[in-house]
Amino acid sequence: METKTQKHKINKFKLMKYFFVLGNNPTLSIAEITSVFSGSPEIISNQLFILDSQENIQALEVIKRLGGTIKIGIIDSQADKRDYRKILKNILLMIKKKEIIGKFKFGISCYDVKTIKEKGLGLDIKRSLQEEGINCRWVTSSEATLSSVVVKQNNLIDKGLEIILIETNNKILIGQTLAVQPFKELSFRDYGRPARDDLSGMIPPKLAQIMINLANINPDETILDPFCGSGTILTEAMLMGYKNLIGSDVSEKAINDTKININWIKNNFCPLDKRGWGDFSFFHSSINDLSKYVQLESIDAIITEPYLGPQRGKIEIKQVLKELNNLYNKALIEFDKILKSDGCIVMIWPIFCLHQKQNHLNPLLNSFKIINPLPLELFNNKKIKLTDRNTIIYGRPNQIVWREIVILKKEKN
Repeated sequence: METKTQKHKINKFKLMKYFFVLGNNPTLSIAEITSVFSGSPEIISNQLFILDSQENIQALEVIKRLGGTIKIGIIDSQADKRDYRKILKNILLMIKKKEIIGKFKFGISCYDVKTIKEKGLGLDIKRSLQEEGINCRWVTSSEATLSSVVVKQNNLIDKGLEIILIETNNKILIGQTLAVQPFKELSFRDYGRPARDDLSGMIPPKLAQIMINLANINPDETILDPFCGSGTILTEAMLMGYKNLIGSDVSEKAINDTKININWIKNNFCPLDKRGWGDFSFFHSSINDLSKYVQLESIDAIITEPYLGPQRGKIEIKQVLKELNNLYNKALIEFDKILKSDGCIVMIWPIFCLHQKQNHLNPLLNSFKIINPLPLELFNNKKIKLTDRNTIIYGRPNQIVWREIVILKKEKN
């Protein structure tokens, strides 16, 4: 299998420091980033993650396939947090490296910075640029950090600069944003698709991207979603360049919805059609008969959100847990037959939050074991929030059904 460091260009002579602004679930975001990239990780806060890496990360491309990352950028320099003159000087040097055409826009985002007043810094930057004859505008926000929407709407990536300041270990790290999450595209793919099934639920495209990245497989390997629903995991995998995709579902409507959404994706993302969309195959089957349709030990990754149980109304929790455990038990038995010995499963198990108590599933793992999704050096980090069984919980307050992201691999004899 191709390693993470083979997936991206390597700069053998220079170690680069990248920062990632994390999504609403920092642990899940970090698990995704470290599945995709190699390097020395450092968790700054619930918002920020830094990776020292030799990889030449193509941020504008990468951000399109990282569901848990809001911004990607690079650290250009650092200074003592009390040395304001050096901080200002380094920022101005960073700006001078940019190709300035017309009116130059800049913004400032301060992460955990307590020693610098943003207003005074912004005015000093503007004054210094004007003294050099540079016509400029300082883009501000009511928050200490600019949102990805503000950055995008003001063209701070293409025609300006978002200056990033990060305070850590008595230092101020000075960097710039290279890319922001394509929020409009993600929303369009989530709510604009023609075939939706709100009653049974739909996995968000961002979470589908994260699950695919957690599988950490090559584009030419085979992905199966045996509970394909309306096809979110398969369409996101298609957009990420995976070529061999299989979908199945007990519902004929789900198979039809998936096909409709695949064609919709093709029609609305035409430029990608030049590289080819790969091979798709579908079949209608209950989970009990999966191995009748799929060749034994032929699948590299099973990435799926099975039926999560009732989402609304009165829930008879004991009966629901019994039925779902039975369904997931049968699924894992079939998965064992068709998954390669070195393959992996990334799936979601429901958690029912009722009466201030979390009710978890406990299906029989048989030949599988749950894998910790994080690198060894982060196992004991206090900022990481894993369950006791090394899974990650994804959900919002007041939701009845939360998602537990589980990664499984076969136990070695």
